[in-house]
Amino acid sequence: MTSERWLVALDVDGTILHEDETLTDAVRSAVAGAQAAGHEVTLATGRSWESSWQVLEKIGLTPEYVVCANGALIMQRDASEPRGYRRAHVETFDPAPVLERIRGHLPEGRFMVEDATGRRLYTDGMLDWNLDNARQVEFAELAAAPATRVVVLSPDHDLQEFLTIVERMGLHQVTYSVGWTAWLDIAPEGVNKATALERVRAALDIPRSRVLVAGDGRNDIDMFEWAGAEGRAIAMGQAPDEVKDAAGETTGAIEDDGLARVLEAFVSGN
Repeated sequence: MTSERWLVALDVDGTILHEDETLTDAVRSAVAGAQAAGHEVTLATGRSWESSWQVLEKIGLTPEYVVCANGALIMQRDASEPRGYRRAHVETFDPAPVLERIRGHLPEGRFMVEDATGRRLYTDGMLDWNLDNARQVEFAELAAAPATRVVVLSPDHDLQEFLTIVERMGLHQVTYSVGWTAWLDIAPEGVNKATALERVRAALDIPRSRVLVAGDGRNDIDMFEWAGAEGRAIAMGQAPDEVKDAAGETTGAIEDDGLARVLEAFVSGN
């Protein structure tokens, strides 16, 4: 049994949840087991808070902090708030320059911008996303306020074409990652899951050597490098090679309950 308290930070999509938003009993049980063992189990996700709180409820987690928007937003537990959490730390940037640059390369792209309050503005075509607290606008209105996050979709391109286009964009003064499909996620410069988790770790006074993270996407690479320096970084089996290379360990794919295997072995001390 692992007796010392660890910070266990989990990506959501492709790690906890399948593409259809479901999770298995094995994963739910393993996450609950790690929390019951006294560890601080939380989420480190690219999702907005409006999506993240629903995941917390689905898996029964009650962490002190939650990392959202790829590190641009840290939520802290607060019983006086409607969902039980308040915005403890928010990073923003001016989205106008990057929006104009991207549109020049992807004139048919679909855009969403999230501001510091959680309000989201989106253009036509973003209908597959969670649109709670969101409003459709014309492109010119997207840059009305400082943003924590910009999301860009280009369904007309496959992933390799999209990666090539993104490389040509020469994005600077922002942090960005490319998703599984033609999907670009942009955060303030120097902000990512790792920077937010370091804030959380310090606030909880948990040593760097007692950090475990798990994920499957390119937006997890910084988190892996940060955690793996002294703790543990684990990539899901279906992760791209570059993501696996950044992690110190690889587990089974989500279809094989890879996260459950890791957490069960971790709690048992194996």
